Amino acid sequence: MPLRVVRLGSPRTPDEGLRIGTVRRPPRGVPKDEFASRDFYDAWLPELAPSAELVSFALAAEDDSEWATFTRRYRKEMSTPASRHLLGLLAALSHTSSLAFGCYCEDESRCHRSVLRELLADLGADLA
Repeated sequence: MPLRVVRLGSPRTPDEGLRIGTVRRPPRGVPKDEFASRDFYDAWLPELAPSAELVSFALAAEDDSEWATFTRRYRKEMSTPASRHLLGLLAALSHTSSLAFGCYCEDESRCHRSVLRELLADLGADLA
């Protein structure tokens, strides 16, 4: 039952399980009661999203150096005790439950979810 990394709004896989949105804001123009049925997320965990300032920085990143700066800053945000507890919980749940987490970004390699994948792997998560 590995933890999957997904693009929110993409079709679900049959064995995906609970989908968690790790985004700062809910999807625009989508009624709250349709988030799950439209394949965005079942549960929202904005505490694992980058800060609003850091999201703006990431969206403006034009080269590998700027992306590396984003990655370093986001890892620092995720090093707080509260964030580490949430990441530890997801890592532990990945061994017993089907879960998925994600963001809206099209390219995972330029999205905070790629960093979340690494952080969860470091905590021993079972990742797809």
